[in-house]
Amino acid sequence: MDKVIEFSKNMQFTYCDSILEIIYLVASILFILGLKMLSHPETAKRGNLLAAGGMLIAIIGTLFLHRHNGHRMGNYMYIFIAIALGTAVGWIIARRVKMTKMPELVSFFNGMGGAAAALISLMEFPHIDKELIAQHGLLNWQALVIFLGLVIGSISFAGSMIAYGKLDGKIKDIRSKLLRVINIILLISIAVFIAFLMTRGQADLKTLSPFVYLLLIVSLIYGVLFVLPIGGADMPVVISLLNSFTGVAAAMGGFLYNNLVMLTGGILVGSAGTILTILMCKAMNRSLFNVIVGAFGATASTHESEQGSIKEISISDIAVLLSYSQKIMIVPGYGLAVAQAQHLTYELDKLLSEKGVDVKYAIHPVAGRMPGHMNVLLAEADVPYEKLIESDEANTDMQNVDVAVIVGANDVVNPAAENDPSSPIYGMPIVQALKAKNIIVMKRGMGKGYAAIENNLFYDDKTRMLFGNAKDSIQTIISEIKSI
Repeated sequence: MDKVIEFSKNMQFTYCDSILEIIYLVASILFILGLKMLSHPETAKRGNLLAAGGMLIAIIGTLFLHRHNGHRMGNYMYIFIAIALGTAVGWIIARRVKMTKMPELVSFFNGMGGAAAALISLMEFPHIDKELIAQHGLLNWQALVIFLGLVIGSISFAGSMIAYGKLDGKIKDIRSKLLRVINIILLISIAVFIAFLMTRGQADLKTLSPFVYLLLIVSLIYGVLFVLPIGGADMPVVISLLNSFTGVAAAMGGFLYNNLVMLTGGILVGSAGTILTILMCKAMNRSLFNVIVGAFGATASTHESEQGSIKEISISDIAVLLSYSQKIMIVPGYGLAVAQAQHLTYELDKLLSEKGVDVKYAIHPVAGRMPGHMNVLLAEADVPYEKLIESDEANTDMQNVDVAVIVGANDVVNPAAENDPSSPIYGMPIVQALKAKNIIVMKRGMGKGYAAIENNLFYDDKTRMLFGNAKDSIQTIISEIKSI
């Protein structure tokens, strides 16, 4: 009878494991499909829901079907309380955050992922397989995965928090040759720590715990100092890089638990973040190394071209110019996000389109404070995706554009990137608004962009400036056009 009961339990465990593997497979497929859909604004929302659904079924499956040494998971009350609290906090934050603060939200959530990966490593270090230790000491795959997850997760967490502070304007750039040397020393120290721990042979794990916590502290310090000197203009690249770090750290957790869905999710996030980082660097015509150690966005250029005089334009003149144009190219930037002018911009677009004007939007890859910031912003206002064109495509037709309307953009339209070899942004691909027949720049003032350099486009003979809040300015322009 006992053998029958034992056989029945084994069959039940095998059945649960099989169902769980199927759930993990389905979740992984949903992750991949969701990521694919995120590549297009029209399917991005559905892709996000698919990926979230995959994560939901993976969590539910793990909670109720996972078995460890034949035992079900315990502490359900604490788990459900933690899930409920996390869900409530995340929901409230996501609902209340303004679109201008979306980059900060991404940095914050990304940091939480890194912190979770680091905590997993801390919790699992005392539970390294005793058989592996008996055979190989700490020189084994499980210990290596734990140490890598701890280091990468800690760096991602600390770096993301600093990135959050920089984006929010609470933390300033700190640049110093000494800081660069300190970062190199810390990086070498981390590698030495890992090598030291993995060569301890049969040492008691409890005696090594203080060294593991020291490794955590050093990694956190490095994460802070790694991001601290990087200029604000490079934050889109840094966010992508830290996102890839979090993905790699999560993948380490997947290796540790032999959890396929965790491994798949981590690999997808890590690879997507890495590819996006490379694309961002390409969009800025800079290497990743140059982003990390360079001064772009941290200090002003030592050379400024000769400036001319600023020419302003009245609302009535703008209304007439726009109404009787054939082609208009709107170049959005972070100033549009700050003013929350995306809805009015599209209202202006529709008003001009009714008059037969061809209106398009030139989207630079690093406009705003995170990759895709302008796409998300305009999608929120229901701007048709067909109207959003990449800067390369926009540049090929810019000479035929009657009016280039620059709303809150600065560095991404700065001609210095093409004609001033001494400029820190020289070589960076830009939206060539200077080729348009007329240029209107909407800005709150003559402040410089993230690169902290003068923009000579503002002094060009074809350029007219309209100072003020973009939202108020566009609303006034709409009223004026309707009265024509």
